[in-house]
Amino acid sequence: MTTAGTFVTLDGPGAVGKSTTLEELDRLLRNEGRLVYRTCEPSQSALGQFTRASAAFLRGHALACLVAANRYEHVEVELRPMRDAGFTVISDRYLASSLVLQRLDGVAEQYLLDLNREIMLPDLAVILTADPAVIAARLTARGVRHRFHHDPDAPSREVDLYAEAAQTLMGMGVQVLVLDSTTIAPKDVARRIADALPPSGGTVAPVPHDDDPTVTP
Repeated sequence: MTTAGTFVTLDGPGAVGKSTTLEELDRLLRNEGRLVYRTCEPSQSALGQFTRASAAFLRGHALACLVAANRYEHVEVELRPMRDAGFTVISDRYLASSLVLQRLDGVAEQYLLDLNREIMLPDLAVILTADPAVIAARLTARGVRHRFHHDPDAPSREVDLYAEAAQTLMGMGVQVLVLDSTTIAPKDVARRIADALPPSGGTVAPVPHDDDPTVTP
C-alpha cells in the first residue's frame, strides 16, 4: 500500500520571492529523496488557463467563482491523486491567495470560505511576507504583472490581508507557517519550509508554539 504524501501550499504578495523559493524548495526536497510534484493556481488545465486570462477583465464575485471552479478541478485531477500516490505536492498559490486577491476585488471573506467549503485543505500552508516598501521596490524593478499592483497601496494591503488569511486558516485547523523574506535568502526560506515538513510519508506535526501555530521568524 502506498503511503499518502503531503500537500503544501505557498502563498504571498507579488514580488515576495515565491518563485525562487519554490525552486529552492523543490531542489531541497528532491535531494532528500522525496517524490515531489509541483503545480500552481490557476492550474495548467484549459479551465485554469481561461481563469488566468480572465483575471485581467473579470472582477469580484464572477472571478471568485471561476477561481473556485478551477480549484475544485485542480483538487480532483491533480492534488488529491498525487498526494494519495505518495508525492509531496507543492502548489504555488491556493486558498490563502483567494482570501487576499478576491478580497482586494471587493468580495467578502465569508463568501470566499463558502465557495471553497469542500476543497482539500493543505497539510501545511506557507505564507511568505516581507516589508511592504521592499515589495514595492521589487514590483517597480520587475514591472507590474497584475492589475492590483497599479495601486501604490497594494503591497501594504496584501501584507495585512495575508496576515488575516493566516489567522483564518489556523481557525480552520490548518498548520500555518509564516516566513518573512525581507532579509532572508530564498534558499534559507526554503530550508525552513523543508524543516517544517514531516519525514516522507509522515504526518505534519504542529509547528512549535505556545498558543499560536504561526511562526514568523
